[in-house]
Amino acid sequence: MHIDGDWLNAAPTQAVFAMLTGAGHRALAVGGCVRNAALGAPVADVDLATDARPERVMALAEAAGLKAVPTGIDHGTITVVADGIPHEVTTFRRDVATDGRHATVAFSDDVTEDAARRDFTMNALYAEADGTVIDPLGGLPDLHARRLRFIADPAARIAEDYLRILRFFRFTAWYGDPDHGIDAEGLAACAAAGDGLDRLSAERIGHEMRRLLAAADPAPSVAAMAQAGLLWRVLPGAEPAALPVLVHLEPRPSEWTVRLAALGGDTTCLRLSNAEARTVVALSEAARGEASAFALGDALGAVRARDVLAIRAALVARPLDPVEMAAAEAGADATFPLSAADLMPELSGRALGDGLAQARALWRARAGEVSHAALRDTALRAARD
Repeated sequence: MHIDGDWLNAAPTQAVFAMLTGAGHRALAVGGCVRNAALGAPVADVDLATDARPERVMALAEAAGLKAVPTGIDHGTITVVADGIPHEVTTFRRDVATDGRHATVAFSDDVTEDAARRDFTMNALYAEADGTVIDPLGGLPDLHARRLRFIADPAARIAEDYLRILRFFRFTAWYGDPDHGIDAEGLAACAAAGDGLDRLSAERIGHEMRRLLAAADPAPSVAAMAQAGLLWRVLPGAEPAALPVLVHLEPRPSEWTVRLAALGGDTTCLRLSNAEARTVVALSEAARGEASAFALGDALGAVRARDVLAIRAALVARPLDPVEMAAAEAGADATFPLSAADLMPELSGRALGDGLAQARALWRARAGEVSHAALRDTALRAARD
């Protein structure tokens, strides 16, 4: 099999290949770039594998006028920058020892040894500079069938790095054929090794969950996680039932934050950024609250209000209500007619803020159908009370 693509034929990438092969070394594209190219999917990052040792890669890059950064030199990885494009170049390796999080590696001259230490068969694919695919472990049939399988013994692969439990579900969501379902042997091994998730950092777990929920349809994988008793380990209190409904109802290709809000649960276990956490909490609380669609539009804007209404509908397994969606749009487009200046000098300080809040609550409750005079009276009465 041959692959092709602008990423492979690009002059900077070919320069990195030539830097290695011109010195008598083997150079192969590896992993996600080969997998995605074979599937006709976009390629983001270009990784290369070689029999050249890291110090040799550094020397060759510098001799070729390319920038070499020792980003992971202890594990054999050098980032070679050609024309501003980074290429991770990693020496063939084999695992000497693993502890479920980190591996001690030895360098190798054998691409089959390098392939055997990878996670899934579809990720153990390599390609020459001309696009000729090298398949040391027979991963191409799995790739063509969109079948995600661990390499060799799933339990052994998972014990090398427990993050592979979450990667199994994420890659199934992205690359598996939903008509074939999830690999039973891999699922059983993940379930049996669930305690290993407790050894992972919140950052690593959060990174995987973001990427899982960003798949076109993560619902089957998330449901499988729940059935295996694994979802609660990374997201305590989550309920997956609404997710497949939400995926069907989403008014736009959904952000992972919206899907996470639909799952609910304790997101502190995912170590989100402050902005991400605020977004998820706001969506989750609004979806489970009682604010009207108009009020949601006013408070959150049209896009987020529609997200909240989609979550609400998914939680009770009903279709989106076009009347509510229109009301959310109206709330987002409306302008609250009362200003602080309208209440001064009668009100000031905290009383001014409380009065405006009460008036806005009335305005939202009546979907904007209330006069300026009535709003002002409400604000003044609230301050007196």
